[in-house]
Amino acid sequence: MKKVEAVVRHFKLEDVKNALTDRGIQGMTVTEVRGFGRQKGHTEIYRGTEYAIDFVPKVKIEVVCTNENLQTVIDTILQTAQTGQIGDGKIFVTNLEDSIRIRTGEHGEEAL
Repeated sequence: MKKVEAVVRHFKLEDVKNALTDRGIQGMTVTEVRGFGRQKGHTEIYRGTEYAIDFVPKVKIEVVCTNENLQTVIDTILQTAQTGQIGDGKIFVTNLEDSIRIRTGEHGEEAL
């Protein structure tokens, strides 16, 4: 099993969710996050005053999937979240040792 964490732009969330659902990927966790990478924030002008926005708001999508579905999840997120501009985000993949469904006590891929 793998855990895929994708940090993407807010307005791409619905597109990514729909695309993953259309490809049979069920379940995800979404968190609003703030951070910066190479983009290092940006400046905005509000009422004539310029403000530095150091931490850019993004959305983190977490998907746990089988090893067989991993490439589908990655490709789907890449195709849907990409705008070609700086700040599109990142995808992180980690190994997941186990998952347990609390209601039934199922372990591993059965719990997904």
